[in-house]
Amino acid sequence: MNPPNALDLTSCDLEPIHIPGSIQPYGIMLVADAASGRIVGYAGTKGVSPTLLDKPLQEIVSWSVEAIRSALPRTGIHVLGDVTFDGILRDAIAYASGAHIVVELTEKVEGTRIDAALLAVLDTLDVHLERAQNLTELAAEAARIFQRLTGYGRVMVYRFVDEDAGVVLGESTSEGLPSFMHHHFPASDIPRQARALYVRNRVRVIADVHYEPAPITSASSDLRELDLSDSTLRSVSPVHLQYLKNMGVAASASMSIVKDGMLWGLIACHHHEKRELSLDTRIACQSMASNLARLIKVREDNELYRERVRLRSQEDAILTQLGPDISLNRLFAQSGEDLAKLLGADGFAAVQGGDLYCAGKCPDDPAVRAMAEHVRVSALAKPVATRQLSKQFAPAAEFTETASGLLAVTMSTEVPTILMWYRAEQLQTVRWAGNPHKDVTHDPSARLTPRSSFEEWAESVQGRARDWTLAETESASRLVRLLLEARNNSRIRELNTELTTTLRENEILLEQRGLLLKEVNHRVQNSLSLVGAFLRMQARAATEEVRTELEEAQKRLLAVSLAHRRLYLDNSVEIIDLSRYLTELMDELTSSLEGGWRDAVQLDLSPVLTDAARAVSLGLVANELLTNAVKYAYEGRPGPVNIRLEQHRETLRLIVADRGPGMNSGIAGTGFGSKMLRVLMHSLEGSLEYEDNHPGVRAIVTAAIRGNP
Repeated sequence: MNPPNALDLTSCDLEPIHIPGSIQPYGIMLVADAASGRIVGYAGTKGVSPTLLDKPLQEIVSWSVEAIRSALPRTGIHVLGDVTFDGILRDAIAYASGAHIVVELTEKVEGTRIDAALLAVLDTLDVHLERAQNLTELAAEAARIFQRLTGYGRVMVYRFVDEDAGVVLGESTSEGLPSFMHHHFPASDIPRQARALYVRNRVRVIADVHYEPAPITSASSDLRELDLSDSTLRSVSPVHLQYLKNMGVAASASMSIVKDGMLWGLIACHHHEKRELSLDTRIACQSMASNLARLIKVREDNELYRERVRLRSQEDAILTQLGPDISLNRLFAQSGEDLAKLLGADGFAAVQGGDLYCAGKCPDDPAVRAMAEHVRVSALAKPVATRQLSKQFAPAAEFTETASGLLAVTMSTEVPTILMWYRAEQLQTVRWAGNPHKDVTHDPSARLTPRSSFEEWAESVQGRARDWTLAETESASRLVRLLLEARNNSRIRELNTELTTTLRENEILLEQRGLLLKEVNHRVQNSLSLVGAFLRMQARAATEEVRTELEEAQKRLLAVSLAHRRLYLDNSVEIIDLSRYLTELMDELTSSLEGGWRDAVQLDLSPVLTDAARAVSLGLVANELLTNAVKYAYEGRPGPVNIRLEQHRETLRLIVADRGPGMNSGIAGTGFGSKMLRVLMHSLEGSLEYEDNHPGVRAIVTAAIRGNP
């Protein structure tokens, strides 16, 4: 969590740390022009000289630039292997940076080679991680493992929590070192651009915080702006170096814990004297960090699943109390305490017009009504969940002892019904690594100044409740839907008994409406079929290029037609199960391709509910990406394509991956399909990124499940 009233450190977020213009001096950097293959720049303090300039890179590393470029991933490094430079055997890695190929050389360290013995050790360590029973044990075991791998004096497993602050979950230290276990660090300690680099470059080492940066030397000044995002030797921010010195740290290393493509936390390693990590050790650490991230995901997913099952069973128990003769009003009055207990709340309240029902510990009636009015509209679209209500609703500061936390949903009855769960203030003491309110100043003579004290500083946190989990917010939404369905069923039973004639008239109107919808659907489908037939007719007499474009247009038309058909098959004319829609769309598309594509396209689609307009757009995107795989990955011949749909809270990811030649093949769409993808992604307010699939290409579409109202 961020400390309250933290001073503004946004200038840290503006520091261009990816283009420092220098490296750490324990290695050597060679920069070659990607076109000519000649060295145009270098950096380092041992064994380098101006005579390197204009030499062919192949004379140094025995790899041609063309061979290196063909082996490079789109982002990240490629290990070249052993290289003898200046009479010393070194490890060599390479990566691309704009129009340049960069090679970095570091000295080998005895006893750290990745061989059968080390692989066996890594497998044993992996087993230790898997045996951890919970997240606390997992973090502690991970800290011990990384201390064993790196030899650093202190290793911390650090998780990002509220508002990008962090907390130490696990720690392993050498004797005599102070502990930071359970300490919090403010978000300002890690600027925004550094977090972005942590996702891209997942192992970073500072061998000696007192190093003198080795500038990049070149025949021109162009290399001052060389992007070193993928560098293992990149010189780090002077602010960060001073930060480490203030902590009494002489060397550091950090490994990223990336879960679902997002930065979950860090493994932070500190040492009391300078210490390098060999390339083999860094790779081993990166592998272990990836395994740790997978285990964290498995445990969090299992925990979420168990919580969902528990909540479902409690929901069913509450709904059984809603018999045919019990109204919602009576249910709230009789089962308020059960509803509060369902979500672990201290109190529950329901407001419907002039009616008010309270159970457990709730604010006074006027305050409850004021909160209901405050969330009435926003809680209609999705649940309103907060652990610090006073930040969103200032009057709540007067009753934090009963309602510091609020979870609210609105039921769309004739008179809106607002259901609210309250959690009382949970007083807690947060231990910070240093007072986060001190030493955060802007020195007039320097652009940035890091804080200097990391002595334990305790802060009493007030006005905050225990956080609401994802499963609890899902349960609140589901409960409202089920109660609304039960209420509607009850109303239907009443109408059957008391208003038979009126019901019959309503049934006739519904039948007419159904016929009208079917007629509209029939006409729309006929119109789409006519357009499709026209396109096929035009294709017969067209050139090969035009025929190909017309066939792709038919596939896009198919995506729209299938979405429209799904609208009239589902119970809802507004919401579509995107997984069902994509399954049917892919079935239609593959059946129109050459034999073998139906088996080649594998689907792994999670159920995601979205509106019809976004479903159509995503269907068109999926069609274009599959078409690209057919054309560019396999030149029309059947080949493996995996289509995956994932949900992460309010965001979805659509991934289309092939096993073709990959991004380095030089094939890229530039025609109507590419323009259409850009327009579609703009309308979805999402992003489309391409990654190496080793081999092949992964196209990743990220977008909100629901658009902005």
